[in-house]
Amino acid sequence: MDNMAVIGLDLGGTKLSAAIFNQDGMASAKTVENLNNRRGKEVGQMIIHQVTRFLEDIRRDNMHINAIGISVPGIFYPITGRVWANNIPGWDDYPLLDDIARAIHDPEIKICIDNDRSCCVLGETWMGKARGCRDVVFLLIGTGIGAGIMVNGQIVGGSTGAAGAAGWLALDRPYKPTYLSCGCFEYHASGKGIVKVAKEYLREDKSYNGVLKEIEQENITSEQIFSAFSQGDPIAKKTLQRAIEYWGMAIANIVSMFNPEKIILGGGLFGPGLQFLNNIVDEAQKWAQPVSIKHVQIDGSALGNDTALFGAGYLALQALNKL
Repeated sequence: MDNMAVIGLDLGGTKLSAAIFNQDGMASAKTVENLNNRRGKEVGQMIIHQVTRFLEDIRRDNMHINAIGISVPGIFYPITGRVWANNIPGWDDYPLLDDIARAIHDPEIKICIDNDRSCCVLGETWMGKARGCRDVVFLLIGTGIGAGIMVNGQIVGGSTGAAGAAGWLALDRPYKPTYLSCGCFEYHASGKGIVKVAKEYLREDKSYNGVLKEIEQENITSEQIFSAFSQGDPIAKKTLQRAIEYWGMAIANIVSMFNPEKIILGGGLFGPGLQFLNNIVDEAQKWAQPVSIKHVQIDGSALGNDTALFGAGYLALQALNKL
């Protein structure tokens, strides 16, 4: 299989990325397309259109695609081939595998689907900072929070494919009804979470007169909070200090539970959150099992926003290598 080529696709909550990969990890023909509020079957058709367009281009060049790998932002049920994705309306039980299989109508092309958490850890162990590692956790912190977990070289999926839902880590008490939809950790320390926390501080501090006061509260974003922090804004500093504590506690729990070689931080907040890496490690060291924390390396992703895309490509290559 020296001439293996595969298609990798990464479906996020707002965009679809796609590329063609060879077995050496070289990506070509990369595309990025916004979902533009598409729902349900419209998103499925968008994926199918990208796949069929790649297949047509490749056939014109007398090449052949051997497999397709797809990263989805939720849960993939391998028995049914269906997907649950909370941030894509109409994808509470979407038949993605069947739809793509019918569209390409080529049983020789393998179709592989997994969640973005697992694809991120696959991408990082294939072409990122975790190459050669067999015990790795990828902590994905963006709009939401998830963890891709690899133990002894194998992805941990759980009994229903929902393993790694790290946003639900219980890191505070008492329980609040606001945790129901996203979990405690995600509520406080995701992209959406730090915005919520900043707004809480703004409502509480009647004497505050900083950078964030100049922005309409409903329009505040995580990017603006990081920008305000760089300008010395006290609410932004307080908000991000709290996030650092949650990120450190979560990492400590992961280290104590899994004893990994590496923890890789990625997603939209890491990114700008990597400036706090030393602070996060210091916080984790307070809480973690003392032997495990001494042997783990904590670092940012080498692949940035393309981590899950590379993981989708590797997912497809792995399926071919099992043949």
